[in-house]
Amino acid sequence: MVTLKGTKVFGQLAPAELNALENIAVERSFERGHEIFREGDAGDGIYLLCSGLVEISGFMGDHARQVFSQVKPGDIFGEMAVFEDKPRSASASARDEAKVYFFDRQKMLDLVGQFPSLSLVLLREISNRLREFNGQYLREVVQAERLAIIGRFARSIVHDLKIPLNIIGLTSEMVNSPAASSTLREQASSNIRKQVDRINDMIGEILEFTQGAQAAVILAASSYSEFVKHMLEELRPEAGLKSATIELENQPPEVSLLMDPRRLRRVFCNLIANATEAMPRGGKITLRFHTTPKEVVTEIQDSGKGIAPEIAGELFEAFATHGKENGTGLGLSISKRIVDDHRGWIAARNATGDSKGAIFSFGLPRE
Repeated sequence: MVTLKGTKVFGQLAPAELNALENIAVERSFERGHEIFREGDAGDGIYLLCSGLVEISGFMGDHARQVFSQVKPGDIFGEMAVFEDKPRSASASARDEAKVYFFDRQKMLDLVGQFPSLSLVLLREISNRLREFNGQYLREVVQAERLAIIGRFARSIVHDLKIPLNIIGLTSEMVNSPAASSTLREQASSNIRKQVDRINDMIGEILEFTQGAQAAVILAASSYSEFVKHMLEELRPEAGLKSATIELENQPPEVSLLMDPRRLRRVFCNLIANATEAMPRGGKITLRFHTTPKEVVTEIQDSGKGIAPEIAGELFEAFATHGKENGTGLGLSISKRIVDDHRGWIAARNATGDSKGAIFSFGLPRE
């Protein structure tokens, strides 16, 4: 059984101070499962556990009791009652048969006034207890955030995969139709292969993002005009499924850019997918191009409500999203990484004047 002198809390006190504590200590015993004090009770004193085990718990959320900590022999509990004239903020119960020393609050305050070193000892113990509680709370918050991140990742992946999987399903029905011509079958097979490749690219990009590793960037000179035209052939039917049209305000420039077409396609897919989501009842997506001696700027504008002010400053951060039933903003983070790898830039703004909607623009350097 622990004595006052053998505890880490009071063992450093002078003999006179220990004697004074022993004079006010009242020994109490509690059977297993007995409630020592309850949340909301008056803070009438402080306890030192001599033997056994005590649990400190409280109600969290929807009236669910949660254990905050376990008190072991030699530790004190209920110490906040010494300095606070407030009800107990938690409950204490004997996990095993327990024996304690009880120190009346007023008598303990009288000793604190008589022996300042006792006050320092108690304050130090309270500080350590708060640090321990904060550490436990932070660990729980981090764990909860990790689980939430996993959930957001899952929703993002499912959301991104829906469109290509739907296209594969519809195209498969066309291939299996008895009335399908050989030309239609060949075109459908090609479309299915494109969507499978697209799914592979999506998964690869997500894995690259989550691992935080810098992928090898291989840029080759390619015709930007041809790349955009092929891209629109693929994306227009997908946008049409959501009652959206894609229009060119001007033709893509006939220039050669250093790029990775496979990864750059992901940027167009993400930005146009975001545009269609911003127009749940359908609308128009406009592409325009600006060319300077140093770069080619591509703008993608939708006819939706524009970018919400709450998220304008963090659009390209992971999981930044606002007002979407699906999606997490991961697509924009991936898009930024891809454009950065092309040594370019990406930005977003709301349209002004007679126009409406959001405008996402990105610049790619010329050779």
